Amino acid sequence: MPPPPADPAASPSLRIRIVFGDEAMLGPGKVDLLEGIRASGSIAAAGRGMGMSYKRAWSLVEEMNRVFREPLVSSARGGAQGGGARLTAAGEAVLTHYRRLEEITASAGEEPIAALREMLADMSGGK
Repeated sequence: MPPPPADPAASPSLRIRIVFGDEAMLGPGKVDLLEGIRASGSIAAAGRGMGMSYKRAWSLVEEMNRVFREPLVSSARGGAQGGGARLTAAGEAVLTHYRRLEEITASAGEEPIAALREMLADMSGGK
């Protein structure tokens, strides 16, 4: 659990992790990876953009493709055609649903989050 912000007035962020039983999980890292793949057309580039190794990015994509009924990412090896990766229709839908859930949760949580923020100690260190 990350420490509270140094400035209690700073805008808090909400991070959602959805756990589907013992085997499947969807959270901010995987969703950011999906967005990176959509933007770059490359699993490796998306991983690099997140400071993630190529192997880790591929591992997460393989995991997501395995736990969902349909693959979320389609990839082609490099070569004469250039290779690359793209989100499938299922990948786009998962991304849309997750981001919508974030919006709903942030909106519903505004008051309790503000109340919690008000309860934080001054952590500015007199600065």
